[in-house]
Amino acid sequence: MKLFYCTLLIAITLLGCKQDGTNNNGDYAYLGGEIINANGNFVVLSKSKHIIDTIRLDGNSRFIYKINNLKPGIYTFKHGGELQMVLLEPKDSIMLRLNTLEFDESLVYTGKGAKKNNYLINEFLQNEIEEKKIFKFCQLSAGAYQKEIENLKNKKHKKLKDFKNKYDTSELFNKIALANIEYYYYFNKEIYPFVHYGHNKNDILEGLPKDFYNYRKNINYNDTFLKDYHIYNTFLRWNFSNIALNEHYKHANNNGFKSSNICYNLDRLALIDSLVTDTQIKEELLHHYTINFLNKSNNEKNNTTILNYYLNKSSNKKGKAMVTHYANTLNKLKTGASFPEIQLIDSNNTETSITTLINSPTVISFWSQSYYDHFKESQHKISELRSKYPEVRFIAINVDDYGLDSSLKALKRNRFSFKNQYQFKNPKASKEVLAIYPMVKAFIVDENKKIVNSKTNIFARNFEEQLLGLINR
Repeated sequence: MKLFYCTLLIAITLLGCKQDGTNNNGDYAYLGGEIINANGNFVVLSKSKHIIDTIRLDGNSRFIYKINNLKPGIYTFKHGGELQMVLLEPKDSIMLRLNTLEFDESLVYTGKGAKKNNYLINEFLQNEIEEKKIFKFCQLSAGAYQKEIENLKNKKHKKLKDFKNKYDTSELFNKIALANIEYYYYFNKEIYPFVHYGHNKNDILEGLPKDFYNYRKNINYNDTFLKDYHIYNTFLRWNFSNIALNEHYKHANNNGFKSSNICYNLDRLALIDSLVTDTQIKEELLHHYTINFLNKSNNEKNNTTILNYYLNKSSNKKGKAMVTHYANTLNKLKTGASFPEIQLIDSNNTETSITTLINSPTVISFWSQSYYDHFKESQHKISELRSKYPEVRFIAINVDDYGLDSSLKALKRNRFSFKNQYQFKNPKASKEVLAIYPMVKAFIVDENKKIVNSKTNIFARNFEEQLLGLINR
């Protein structure tokens, strides 16, 4: 394995030297690597939502690709539904290695340009590890919470300073690394009112130190440099949710708060429309919150109001068509409707219609190898629920388009039963018919094949109450 990487890196270096003789601007970079337990035979390389190329893996699940006319910055590579970012600058020759079973955790880089990317991926993973700690800190008073997250921020700044002292870093890397620290800190500030215990969010907001959100005056809501960067977009979502909370309480009739409130959601969309002028950033925010609302609300009138607002404010024809189609599909899946005829493949590669399987109270959930943690957690949860509710049938459907063998290997590898495990015969069409978004979505269907709930979640606090309601009616 080491011999392969050394040989490949030497070859890249020699190609780079040859290139230097004919092209003095050095505006190229190499990206290659190896994918363990590949979920397909290609990697998709993109920048700013635009696909650069689809790169085929060889027989050993390896690839190498040269990017000409390189524009320095953040690129994304996608494989099997999972994606991650890589910072590319002129004359970089970066090799990656990852295992799809632990996509982010297993990712390592070697070659020229590797150190900066290993730093960035380690920071990404560290943020994920700190998440549980942050949620516990959120139960502290605002002043104590602020001290804790400032302490975390200061440690990150020291780590970055040490890295810059040790290695010769570029201005581009420095800008991205600093933004990662600052926007993660801002994000932690924005989530506080939502995670802090207590339903009266207005009291929480009024009890914050006056300088708690001072950084907001310097926020650029149209940062074209950071708009493809994960933490910036995550911050924006929580920031708009938070400032909409302030707007909501200016005209709310009581101090209670529900994220499903139509007024609150319209306030949030209006703030996005007023503060964001960059079309890509605006569209992604409007799209995200519209889809999110439609997926949770069972009020048709409110759904129509939110949909119409989005259609009026969005300038993205493709996005508007997609959201309209999604809303229409959800309307066909409302309570009391017959569950659609969908063709499945069982573990023996036998085709069957899903409605032939529904002869008792039934829960239908979905999984994908692209969401590996959800796959494992949902399988364990279903096993637990099957033991508690033997009168309910639990059907788990793999939504991937990798073939039956791939899904069976994933189940076998994790020692999960093949019983009541299926795969869509036509994944793309079936996912559209059932409006499967997000992946945690599940259906509850009665013995007459009528939909009881098309927007539930097996991890929801009241999920078992929903099951008992169906069983006892």
